[in-house]
Amino acid sequence: MKIPTNRVTAAGLLIALGIIYGDIGTSPLYVFNAIINGRTVSEELILGTLSCIIWTLTVQTTIKYVILVLKADNRGEGGTFALYALVRRRKKWLVIPAMIGGAALLADGIITPPISITSAIEGLKKIPALGIEDGSNTVVIIVLTILALFFFMQQFGTASIGKLFGPIMFIWFTMLLVLGAIHVFDDLSIFKALSPHYAISFLKNYPGGFWLLGAVFLCTTGAEALYSDLGHCGRDNIRKSWIYVKICLLVHYFGQGATLLTLHEGVTVTEEVKKLSSINAFYDLMPHWFIIPGVIIATTAAIIASQAMVSGAYTLISEAMRLNLWPKVKIRYPSEAKGQLFIPAINFIMFLGCVGVVLYFRQSSNMEAAYGLAIIVTMLMTTILFANYLVLHRVKSIWIYIFLGAYLTIELGYLVALMIKFMHGGYFTLIIGMVMFLVMYVWFRARKIKNRYVEFVRMEHYVPKIQELSSDKSVPKYATHLVYLTSANNPKEIEHKIIYSILNRKPKRADIYWFVHVDTVDDPYTCEYKVEHIIPNDIIRVDFRLGFRMEPRINLMFRKVVEDLVANKEVNIISRYESLASSNTVGDFQFMVMEKYLSQDNELPFFERVVMKFYFWLKDHSLSEEKGFGLDLANVTIEKFPLIVAPVTNLKLKRIEE
Repeated sequence: MKIPTNRVTAAGLLIALGIIYGDIGTSPLYVFNAIINGRTVSEELILGTLSCIIWTLTVQTTIKYVILVLKADNRGEGGTFALYALVRRRKKWLVIPAMIGGAALLADGIITPPISITSAIEGLKKIPALGIEDGSNTVVIIVLTILALFFFMQQFGTASIGKLFGPIMFIWFTMLLVLGAIHVFDDLSIFKALSPHYAISFLKNYPGGFWLLGAVFLCTTGAEALYSDLGHCGRDNIRKSWIYVKICLLVHYFGQGATLLTLHEGVTVTEEVKKLSSINAFYDLMPHWFIIPGVIIATTAAIIASQAMVSGAYTLISEAMRLNLWPKVKIRYPSEAKGQLFIPAINFIMFLGCVGVVLYFRQSSNMEAAYGLAIIVTMLMTTILFANYLVLHRVKSIWIYIFLGAYLTIELGYLVALMIKFMHGGYFTLIIGMVMFLVMYVWFRARKIKNRYVEFVRMEHYVPKIQELSSDKSVPKYATHLVYLTSANNPKEIEHKIIYSILNRKPKRADIYWFVHVDTVDDPYTCEYKVEHIIPNDIIRVDFRLGFRMEPRINLMFRKVVEDLVANKEVNIISRYESLASSNTVGDFQFMVMEKYLSQDNELPFFERVVMKFYFWLKDHSLSEEKGFGLDLANVTIEKFPLIVAPVTNLKLKRIEE
């Protein structure tokens, strides 16, 4: 698979605009609206918060993500799990921040489409003839219709319309730039906000100024997406395009601030005032004749922003599955485009979540309360993981401590400020994030518990017995080629349960025994295999090394390996039945899948018992082992065996004599 290059091209810059900046690019729709909601518009408020916005975009987005974190690419790929794959060998506990970050990012993906699309559609309130009010059914119905179509279209992929994303987002950012540039002249004193003095003074002196950081933070919520979508267009394309995007955003925020001071200074923005004068910091910049085209452009940009978040969620889940942090679910590939995938189960969950957000909050000002809390958690986790990345790359300790100290202080400050949103809707995204984390944690923890049970034995002790069974004509032949999936990393070992399945349970005679092992490696697109002939033409082991972004299509891959071995005359796959061998008929291949169930003969501690119960419930509702490995069901036999992780040791059974 082609790894994205870092060459800066016009196409690369346009792709970056279309894919990467949707979330951060649509933030002007709601940031200042969230800031002024319930407050009196004053010079201190506008200059102070605008200064906070400028320096948040500079320190958080530009310095942390664009300059620093983008360096941590895993063969061109970025995101929470790509970063975790780079550092996981350093400390085992790093899996926890990776899971928390991934879960929070998924929760954020459920609130981004509703808030972006609702904020855009609410521009229709500026047209009195339509009679649309805050939280009206008209807005809710339009938003739900767009969301239903949006999630329905996901199954067809974005290959055909994806080419339009870049040009549309270029139009969007240019519109932001033009509208902002026109209105900065309303009040040129707005440029004072460039001085960080106004941000510091605001946080110190403005009543409740610190808590307004929760609203200010909305300007940088898309920063994590910069890193997550690194693989789509390369680091340098992102860095160069960010210059244009940041200029457009800052000029637009200056324009909004100047207009608010000119038109609404001294006005207290209550619900009543909003209804009467229809104050909207974004749409107030537009001339009346441009409202309808503006709403259409804004809604299209919001849909593209939502597409980036949803595509990011699919990628995140597929990576989590490869890293054994998520139950196996069905993945479809709607087009040949790199990174294009569709996960029906996640699509349905996100659709239900988005519909729930719209019906529960109804208007964007209410959704703002739920927004941001999840993403700051992801940012904190990225800070922890990136600090470990710096340690691995032997960066001087002093710089690592400065990075950690500065960003933990800033992000914990934002987290505290955002906690005021908890009771106003922040709990909604945190609950979603906690559920996602619980699924990841249970899947990860149950694997650790199961590994205590897995018993490996030395292969050489059983090779003679397997050969003897293969030659024993008194035992009915089970298959010409018998293929077992093994989790043994060491090629000289094999699970005891597989030996038991072959020799004891019901002896399975075959001409050739194949043992297939799949190893998920830290490089995203590795696709390699090696073959070990334990006994030539009798017992063969195949090891696949697949990147965490590669789909394990074992049926296809195994067939290709066999073709290569036959071509090299390393194996003879012709049936050994005399009647079939004469006509060179290829023998049958039978895959054996060992399916576990939780035995009653376990004596687990309460917590582990709960984890295992939840794990098997998830397993029942997720993709089966054979489908997860892409096996052809016609050639698969499933053999159930009990999972005994903590056998009962003190069974008191007394014999009584007659």
